[in-house]
Amino acid sequence: MVLYDTTLRDGTQREGLIVSLADKIKVARRLDEFGFAYVEGGWPGSNPKDADFFAAARSIEWKNAKLAAFGSTRHRSNRAESDPNLVALVAAETPVVTIFGKSWLLHVREVLGATPEENLAMVADSVAFPAAAGREMVYDAEHYFDGYKDDSAYALATLRAARDAGASTLVLCDTNGGTLTDELVGILRATCAALGDDDLATGGAPEVIWGIHCHNDSELAVANSLAAVANGVRHVQGTINGYGERCGNANLISILADLELKTDFEPVPSGRLGELTEMSRYVAEIVNIAPDDHQPYVGRSAFAHKGGVHGSATARASSAYQHVDPGLVGNVMRLVVSELGGKANTQLRAEQLGQQLDGVDSKALSQVIKQLEADGLAFEGAEASFELLVKRHKAGYERPFELCDYTVLVEQRGGAEMLAEATVKVEVAGEVLHTAADGNGPVNALDTALRKALGAFYPQLDAVHLVDYKVRILDSEEATGAQTRVIIDSSNGPLEWSTMGSGTNIIAASCQALCDSLEYAIWKTGAEVRRRDERHFTTVARPARPE
Repeated sequence: MVLYDTTLRDGTQREGLIVSLADKIKVARRLDEFGFAYVEGGWPGSNPKDADFFAAARSIEWKNAKLAAFGSTRHRSNRAESDPNLVALVAAETPVVTIFGKSWLLHVREVLGATPEENLAMVADSVAFPAAAGREMVYDAEHYFDGYKDDSAYALATLRAARDAGASTLVLCDTNGGTLTDELVGILRATCAALGDDDLATGGAPEVIWGIHCHNDSELAVANSLAAVANGVRHVQGTINGYGERCGNANLISILADLELKTDFEPVPSGRLGELTEMSRYVAEIVNIAPDDHQPYVGRSAFAHKGGVHGSATARASSAYQHVDPGLVGNVMRLVVSELGGKANTQLRAEQLGQQLDGVDSKALSQVIKQLEADGLAFEGAEASFELLVKRHKAGYERPFELCDYTVLVEQRGGAEMLAEATVKVEVAGEVLHTAADGNGPVNALDTALRKALGAFYPQLDAVHLVDYKVRILDSEEATGAQTRVIIDSSNGPLEWSTMGSGTNIIAASCQALCDSLEYAIWKTGAEVRRRDERHFTTVARPARPE
């Protein structure tokens, strides 16, 4: 059983996914380290970046993966040895070459403008040319299942042409992603039988290695790939995190975990499965796509339990609501704090965050959380605010500052640029400081004024900056009077945290989230109040207001 990764080729066809040459090399190296048997690097005949990738790859020592160069059959008017695409494939000097050809007469006639006989010759010539140069040949039968349903005899003829020309692996592609599982298995079995591998699923030795390549347009790419494996396929193509055109490709993250944890197959070297979550997120980071929190096995929410019954049961027996141990794939179980949770969720989530509930009534605290969430807060998306809530319920905790009052003004006069100004009054250790600041908007002005005031007492706050600011309307039927939830992501470099606020006034909700963020930063960094004689205050000139 081998996994063939095509993230760097088919995966890059996802809308919005763009990678540089350096990105492609980083991803290929990580896949090789993880233990993938095949990594498809791209289509050298289609663009300079992929040609450059293969040139760079020649100087890299690959530990586990065979690099594959991908391309199409020759143009119908070209000879194989002079076809630019095929010449580029051989010039890439990869140990593996993957050729795709047409299985569906619709594509043969309407897309290629060729006759059925011409297409068969194109398939044979295009496989034979790299094979003669010593390359391992993989043949991707594009649109195979649609082609088989249209004309099974012709679809089979294309496979025979590829096999007879030297292809050692025949890959059946559900390119449009619309084939249902039972139908796919039926066609797979009929195809194997027609080419002499009728005992494949029961252990017979095939003439070729059979492969599968599924797209996810019917949400069946993973299921279809696994069903193919159960029926004798031993070469599975897909992409990391299911990236790909339209609805994506078969997700190799899920396929790999399913095969290793639920079958006797071991598609990557033993002991690497625990790196699966890290590897998935690493690739997501490189291609600049936010990880899917709800992705099976590796998503942040894959083993998160929000319901009180689920949380309580999982706390007693981890397998009660989990199909596998999350640690096996490098993930962790989380108990989500919300109005749906109970005492167990609150207590265990606090412990996961390093907060012991000594002296705190966890049942009473969970009731407080339920009420706060009924009022619009959402601790499941702002765990720093949850930690602060726990801390504030402990005896002896004193808040590092109090926001006595604040004012936020926004004005525009005479068509001039809009102005925003905030004034705040904070109390720290019995001292009150009143400051003001401008900003490019009311929340920015308030944030700047708060930092300016508190920075005089806690200089560590100078390192804190806002990473993201999200607003959600909770009851849109109330229109401009709707309850609003604000979540702020902040960072000081080593740490990143999220806080929240809620209310019918977006400025008040933002202020609540900002204060939580700064209080959390003071607490987590162990900041102490700067003495009066150490403080230095500066006056910042503001632009003149238009009359």
